[in-house]
Amino acid sequence: MSAAAATEEVVFLLDVDNTLIDNDRVQADLRAELARRFGAAARERYWDILEGLRTELGYVDYLGALERYRLERLHDPRVLALSGWLVDYPFAERLYPGALEVLGHCQERGRTVILSDGDAVFQPRKVERSGLWDAVHGQVLIYVHKEQMLADVERLYPARRYVMVDDKLRILGAMKAIWGARLTTVFVRQGHYAADPATLATYPPADASVARIADLLHGDPARSGAPRR
Repeated sequence: MSAAAATEEVVFLLDVDNTLIDNDRVQADLRAELARRFGAAARERYWDILEGLRTELGYVDYLGALERYRLERLHDPRVLALSGWLVDYPFAERLYPGALEVLGHCQERGRTVILSDGDAVFQPRKVERSGLWDAVHGQVLIYVHKEQMLADVERLYPARRYVMVDDKLRILGAMKAIWGARLTTVFVRQGHYAADPATLATYPPADASVARIADLLHGDPARSGAPRR
């Protein structure tokens, strides 16, 4: 995408984890696989490392956590096989019902871009293996803190208006504070973040809210067609 790209009327931006992909289920599968291979104690140790890295880096780094976990189990060759399990995980089977259809629905109304947080290896792999990469014709942006990268988003995909679809009110609120009326925020109430009472009480409501991603097939999210929470 050139910096001189033509300005669109509207660009749709969609998050990945717990917006298009059931990431809670992915994590549950990983926890089960860790327990099956190494036991409950090892599973909890890996998860402690994962959460520590999240605090340190600002995103979930599954492969980075595995590297650190491996340093504690250098004499256990089974750890090496877990990397294959992670990178070959069937993410297409964890797409929420209607996720790909929603992308097509948005593309009929404007340019549609995946906008996600994550690392530079595992997150792109997830987007590719799930089918999301091809569904948006490679228009994929992955940052550490996407809400801090809106100038970059605007440079790559200039538009008069934006629509952001996400399961995190914190992200939607931060983006709204920057783009203001140019941005329509759509809150998808999927996953553990969207169901957390403290989160719901802390951040302002989005412009529109839906119970599941497939609800966006009904109406035009660019015109706040989804019902408000």
